[in-house]
Amino acid sequence: MPRRSPFTISLDAETRDMLERRGRRYTLPYREVIRAQIVLLAARGLDNDVIAGRLNTRREVVSKWRKRFFEEGLAGLEERPRRGRPVRFSPQPRG
Repeated sequence: MPRRSPFTISLDAETRDMLERRGRRYTLPYREVIRAQIVLLAARGLDNDVIAGRLNTRREVVSKWRKRFFEEGLAGLEERPRRGRPVRFSPQPRG
């Protein structure tokens, strides 16, 4: 029996509009598009398993982004610094 998420998402019109635009833009990195789509489907009341099936991703991924949006809003969908070895080469200046 699937578990129901305790993180119920409700969106105001402005946030919904911004997420819908972000979810349709294929010029954005894939991770930003999929995160927006996860939140939009969660706001429609769908379970994490259903969202994962529709977006062809894992339930744990859906759960992570649903929780982060619930706790932090739009800022929770942004990329965070990762642990590990820092970037070794800086970008080459154009010119």
